Amino acid sequence: MKYPLVSRRTKAALLAGCALILPHMAFAQEGATLDAEEVADEGNVIVVSGFRESLNAAVAAKREAVGQVDVIVAEDIAKFPDTNLAESLQRIPGVAIERDAGEGRQITVRGLGAQFTRVRVNGMETIATSVDGAASNRDRAFDFNVFASELFNSIVVNKTASAKLDEGSLGAVIDLSTGNPLAFGAGSKFVVTAQGRYNDLNDDISPRLAGLAAWNNADETFGVSASVAWSKYETAELGNNSVRWANDAAFRSVGGVDCDVNPADPGCVEVRDAFHPRIPRYGLVNHERERLGATAALQFRPTDSTNIEINALYSNFKEDRDEYWGEVLLRSNEDEIDVVDYTIDGNNNMISADLSNAWIRNERYHRESETDFYQVSGRLEQQFGDFTATLFGGFSKSDASIPVETTIIFDDRDGEYSYDYADMKFPRLTFGTDVTQPGNFQLAEFRDRPSQVENKFRTIALDLEYEPVDGLRLSAGPFYRKFEFFTTSARRDSQYCSAFDCEPGAYGAPVTPDLAELFELGDAGQPSGNTNAWIVPDLDAAVAFLDLYGIPAVTREGDERGVTEEVKGGYFQTDFEIDPGVRMTGNFGVRYAHTEQASQGFVSGQYVTVERSYDDFLPAVNVNVFPSDNFIIRGAIAQVITRPTLGQLTPGGTVDEFNFRITSGNPFIEPYRAWNYDLSLEWYFAPGAILSLAGFIKDIESFPVSASREITYAQSGLPTSLLTSGTPAYDAVVNGTDPNRLFEARTTLNGEGAVIKGLELGLNLPFSAFTSASFLSDFGVLGNVTYVDSNRDEEFGNEIYEITFPGVSKYSANGTIYYDTGRFSVRVSGAYRSDYNTGGSGNNNFLEGFGSTFNLDASIRYKLTDNIELLLDGNNLTDQYRYRWADDPTRRNYENNHFGRIIMAGARVEF
Repeated sequence: MKYPLVSRRTKAALLAGCALILPHMAFAQEGATLDAEEVADEGNVIVVSGFRESLNAAVAAKREAVGQVDVIVAEDIAKFPDTNLAESLQRIPGVAIERDAGEGRQITVRGLGAQFTRVRVNGMETIATSVDGAASNRDRAFDFNVFASELFNSIVVNKTASAKLDEGSLGAVIDLSTGNPLAFGAGSKFVVTAQGRYNDLNDDISPRLAGLAAWNNADETFGVSASVAWSKYETAELGNNSVRWANDAAFRSVGGVDCDVNPADPGCVEVRDAFHPRIPRYGLVNHERERLGATAALQFRPTDSTNIEINALYSNFKEDRDEYWGEVLLRSNEDEIDVVDYTIDGNNNMISADLSNAWIRNERYHRESETDFYQVSGRLEQQFGDFTATLFGGFSKSDASIPVETTIIFDDRDGEYSYDYADMKFPRLTFGTDVTQPGNFQLAEFRDRPSQVENKFRTIALDLEYEPVDGLRLSAGPFYRKFEFFTTSARRDSQYCSAFDCEPGAYGAPVTPDLAELFELGDAGQPSGNTNAWIVPDLDAAVAFLDLYGIPAVTREGDERGVTEEVKGGYFQTDFEIDPGVRMTGNFGVRYAHTEQASQGFVSGQYVTVERSYDDFLPAVNVNVFPSDNFIIRGAIAQVITRPTLGQLTPGGTVDEFNFRITSGNPFIEPYRAWNYDLSLEWYFAPGAILSLAGFIKDIESFPVSASREITYAQSGLPTSLLTSGTPAYDAVVNGTDPNRLFEARTTLNGEGAVIKGLELGLNLPFSAFTSASFLSDFGVLGNVTYVDSNRDEEFGNEIYEITFPGVSKYSANGTIYYDTGRFSVRVSGAYRSDYNTGGSGNNNFLEGFGSTFNLDASIRYKLTDNIELLLDGNNLTDQYRYRWADDPTRRNYENNHFGRIIMAGARVEF
C-alpha cells in the first residue's frame, strides 16, 4: 500500500497508533509488532500494551499531523475515569466542558462554546441533541452526553482549519471514530465489561455494561464488528436556587408603612430599589437516566487498492427529571407582600428579610425526555496508481422529544417567611408557616408542556487525490450537505380556578392528604435554622385528580419553527513536503461553500418561509518547520465561519409571560466570520514525551448580538392566544389589569467583531524519559494550562461595557499523575476551570454565569490474567458544588448545587 508524504519513521508511529485504535473493551493487542522493515528502521520493537503506550501513540499522531491536532486513542478513553466523551475531551489543552447534572454535556475549545465546534462521527458531520435543565438543545451544539465513551476508540481535535476539512467551526473540528473491523486481525474476538455505579448522595447502585464482537476472515480482507454499551443510573442534584434577583418592585408595606399610600417613604424607596431574590428556594432535582448505544461496521479490502467501509451508530438516551421545591414566589407578587424587617448590604442587595403575607409555593415538576440518534455512513476508496478517489456519503437523525413536562403547584398566599443570604452560596430559608400540613395549601396551578426537536442531516462528498511526485499531493472535490431542523411545543397550562369551578374567595382546590407527600431535603449545604421538610404534590394523585393529560394540548405558534440548509461547494488543496536544508511540511488551499437557507415560523398568525443564500471562500494555510527531528514549529492562517444559532434564525416570537419579555428570531443573521492565526512550538525531548506551547488569535469580524426595545403587547403583532391563564402577562393584557404594560422585545442583530487570543502549555512526561530505575520509570505526568483573553462590547442600561466572550474561562487546566506497570495502573486526574459568563441576564442583572470548578477523578486497573482485568473508578471525589451567579460584579446567587461522588467497580473479560 502506498503511504503518500509519509516517511518510514512516520509509518512506524502511525502503525503503532492504528494498532491502538481499538474499541475500549478490546484494548490494544499485546505484543503487536511492526514488520521487519519498520523494526529495522526504528531499531526496536514497539509493544502496544496499556495506558502509557496509548499516550505514546497519541503523541506520535500529533507529531506527524500537518495541522495542530490533539489525539486520544482507545486506552485513553477507556482508562480515564470518564462517563462520556465530553469528560474525556477535557483532558486536551484548550478544552473545557459544561456540565448538566454533574455530567459533561458540551465543550468549549479555545474560548469558543459548543455552537462554534463541529463534530464528525466516522467522518460525517453530526448534531446530537439532548435536553438540559431548561429545554431541548435548539443550537448547532453537539451534546456528548448522548453517547457512552465505550463506543469510540479515537478522538481527534483539529484546532486549525484546512481547505479539505469541513467548514463551520471557529473553534475546532472534532473527529470521533468507532473503529475499523480489520484492525482486530484474523479470527473472532469477544469482550465484555461490567461495572456497578454508586453515588454517595442518593446511595444509588446501578449497572454499566458494554460488549464487543468482531470477526475477520483468515486473509484479513473482510471483517465485521459490533459493540453495545448500556447504563442506567440516578443522579441527585441538591441545593438552592433564587431564579435570579430583581429590583424596581414595590412591596405592599415596609416596616408597617403602606407603600401604596406613602410611595416616597425612605424605607419603601430603599426596599423598592434594592435587589431581592425572586424565588428563593431549596430543593432536589433527581435525574434518572438510561443510555443505550450500539455500533456496527463492515469492512472489505480485497486488495491494497480498494477499501469499502459501512458504519452504523445508534444511541438512545432517556431521562426522567423530578424536582421538589419549597419556595416563596416574590416574583410579580411584591405588591401583596409585607416586609417586616430587612437588611441591605453594600451591593444594594436586600440580603435578608422577614416577610408576612408571603406567597408560599411548593412545587413538583416531572419531565420525561428521550433522544434517539441514528447514523449510517459509507466510504469507497479506490487507488489507480498515483491517483486515489474516495466517495463518502451518509445520513443521520437526532430526535429529542419531551412527551411529558408537568408542573403541579400548591400555594399558601398569606404565609410567614424569612430569608438570609449573608452566606450567598448557602442561604438560610425559613418558613414561619407550617409547610408540612396539607390543609394550609390549595392546588392553585398546573402545567404540561410537551415538545420535540428534530435534526436531520445527509451528505455526499467525492475526494480526488493525485500524487505526481514524492512530496507533492493535490486534492480536490465537491461536496453536498442538507440539514433540517424543526421544533414544536404545546401547552395545557392553567390556574385551577380558570379551568374548574372554585369556592368564593378560593384560588385553588383544597389540598387533602391524598394529594400530597412529605419531602425531606437531605444534605444541600444548608445552615442551621433552615426549613428542611415540606409537602409537595403527589404527582400521580394530582394528575389523576385533574385528569391533566385528558386536557387538549394547545400548540404554541411561536414555538413551531424550523430551518432547512443546503450547502454545496468544493475545495482544492495542495500538500507538500520539502527539505531545502530544513524539513518543511504543510498544505494550502481554498474551500468554497454556497449556503441556501429557508427559515419557517409564524408571523402575525401566518406560517411563513423566509429564504436567503450566501457564499464563502475560505482560504487556509498550514506550515510546519522541523529545525531538528525533535522540534517542530507550526503556523496556520485560515478564514473560518460558524453559521448562526438555529433558534435565532427562525421568524416569529415567543413570550416570557412572567418577565414580560418577547423574543423573536431573525432569518437574516449573518454567519460568524473570523480569521484564525495559530503558532505552536513542540519539543519531543524523549520517547513518548512532549513539551508544547501554542498561541492563537481569533479575530472575529462579526457576530450576532442581542438587541431590545420596549413595546406594548399589541405592538408586537402576536396573538393573545400565546398567553396562558394565570400568568402576569395574561392578567395584564387579557384581563385588562394593565393593557399598556410595556414588554421587553428582544431579537438578534448583526453586531461588531471581537478578538479572542490565548496560550496553551502542555506536557506529557513519562518518568522513563529521565530515569531507568524500574519503580520510578513506571510513573508519569501529563497536563496542560490554557490562558484565554477575550473581549467584546455589551450594552447594558444605555452604557457600553467591554466583557469577556460568553463561555470563555480565562484559565483552565488539567493534569494526571499515573503509575502503570502494564499489569497494575493507578491514575489521579484533576480538571480546573475558572469562572465565566454565559451572556446576558434579565431583571436588571448584568450578565450571568458560573463560578470556578475543580473536579478530581481517579482510576485503578489490575490485570488478573491477560484476559481478565479488574476496574475501579472514582468521579467527582471532592463532591464539587456548581455555583451559578447573576450580575457582574456582585455575583448574586442564582443556584448552588452538588451531585455526589461516584464510584464504579467491575471487570473486563476478553476471549
